[in-house]
Amino acid sequence: MSRALPKYDKRRVAVIGGAAAVVLSGAVIAGSALAGTPARSDGAAGARTLASPGTITCPDVASRLPAVPASAKAEVDRDLALLQTQIKEANTRLAATVGQGGPNFVDNAILGPLKDKRVATVNRIATAIGRTAAKPAGLDALAPCTLDAGGGGASTGAASNTPAAQQPGGGDGAGGNTGAGTITCPDVASRLPAVPASAKAEVDRNLALLQTQIKEANTRLAATVGQGGPNFVDNAILGPLKDKRASTIDRIAIAIGRASAKPTGLDSLAACTLTP
Repeated sequence: MSRALPKYDKRRVAVIGGAAAVVLSGAVIAGSALAGTPARSDGAAGARTLASPGTITCPDVASRLPAVPASAKAEVDRDLALLQTQIKEANTRLAATVGQGGPNFVDNAILGPLKDKRVATVNRIATAIGRTAAKPAGLDALAPCTLDAGGGGASTGAASNTPAAQQPGGGDGAGGNTGAGTITCPDVASRLPAVPASAKAEVDRNLALLQTQIKEANTRLAATVGQGGPNFVDNAILGPLKDKRASTIDRIAIAIGRASAKPTGLDSLAACTLTP
């Protein structure tokens, strides 16, 4: 037969039981609060949405050069430094244009113009070396650069500068290429001095190339109606065209300069406009 607990023992049991109930209810409340708290991984996912679209990387030119003559070293070093500046500027533009453009924005507005600038710079390096030694060939193969996703979720193939989680389901052509107008450019041939006979073939070839570039730009203008944002035509068509023309005009000036005074100021003719 069990003994009855003393009165003070019963009071102790009641106190202990009440404390246990308080602890238990506290655990339930805490559990409920935790259940309503968003997981930290959601914040991490949000951070990934705003991640960098990647980094532009380019082939190293310096390591592919032959021995540089002393007479060309200063010019070559200057142009090698310019190549690095061009890459930095392109990466700055990449970061500054996140969220802009359509599926080909990075290719058209950043990588394309960068390639054209690098072609012109690499050309000058080869020309500088070629004045006193064998002119290196094939350096223009080092001009194209690529977008390294760097774990930032950048797309492959056609590149947009909109983080993947923010890309719209359909194209937003508002304020983009309306298809109105024609691209026109300053005439270069009429601004040239007398062309030496030894340079005529090269100059004529590059003048024809300038006309081809304008035709290609107008074809692209017609083919991209309704695409891009408010700066699409400037970034994806007029900008790359200006860079191509600058490179071609530079070759014309160099060709003339081999046999007579090199014309100056022709680079002001590179920019084109969209006319109604």
